[in-house]
Amino acid sequence: MAVLKNRVQVSKVGLIITSLLLCSTSVSAQDSNDDVQDMSDPLAVYTQAGAGYTDKGLNLKVGQTYDTGSDTTMGMNIIEIKGIAGEAVGWNGDARSNNDDSIDSLRFRNFSVDLTNGRGAQVDVDWNFDTNQGSASYSFIQALPKMGPVSLYPLAGLGLAAGEAYDPQDKGAAQAQDRYDLHGSFYVAGLYSKIEITDKIWINYNPMYLGTISGSEEYKDNAYGIDNDAILTHEAAISYQITKRSNVRYFANWTEDTHYSDGDHRIEFNYQF
Repeated sequence: MAVLKNRVQVSKVGLIITSLLLCSTSVSAQDSNDDVQDMSDPLAVYTQAGAGYTDKGLNLKVGQTYDTGSDTTMGMNIIEIKGIAGEAVGWNGDARSNNDDSIDSLRFRNFSVDLTNGRGAQVDVDWNFDTNQGSASYSFIQALPKMGPVSLYPLAGLGLAAGEAYDPQDKGAAQAQDRYDLHGSFYVAGLYSKIEITDKIWINYNPMYLGTISGSEEYKDNAYGIDNDAILTHEAAISYQITKRSNVRYFANWTEDTHYSDGDHRIEFNYQF
């Protein structure tokens, strides 16, 4: 039964990839060199839409550029809805995943970039409906001079954590709380990186280190797990540019406390309008 289950999961992934490739073929005739941004650039700003098939359900993403009022800056808003129909279509059947058919989380980002110096700024707001916890942060990103096939984009920022009041040491107490509060503040320091393999294939590795700054003792001591006031997170992706306006990407997210195989995995199709 385990072998059959694995074959079904592999078949699901193969079907999704095939569907994405067929979809990209249908829109390739619309491609144009006019105003097409480099979709492999973490600082690229463009109107876009994306859909992801993940171990926890379906993800949807919409990004819209806007007029910043300056000829030297570009801006974009992105909304992501994650974990749709996780129990029905997610491939992770592990009981620990707690997959259900409701939305897992919602993420909003406002992104701007200065074209004169390669510096970006990002507002990142995230809310998890399963835990009723969220955060909001503001970060700066700086593009460094390219080194052969390698591009680096250091990031640093500050944020606030809020949500349903809880005592991380007592699950019963956490369930009994019926109010929301501002837990405290945190910092984030990390790096976006891109390695070009060919003109159509690239790899990203994006480590981020997060730690608490202020707040209640419970928050400062346990924000990232019991007795953990800081954590190192990892994100890796391999991407293929199908046409000038479309690509397919595989992502994996895990932490220093979570093995790669137990992390979050997704296959994502993106299209630039």
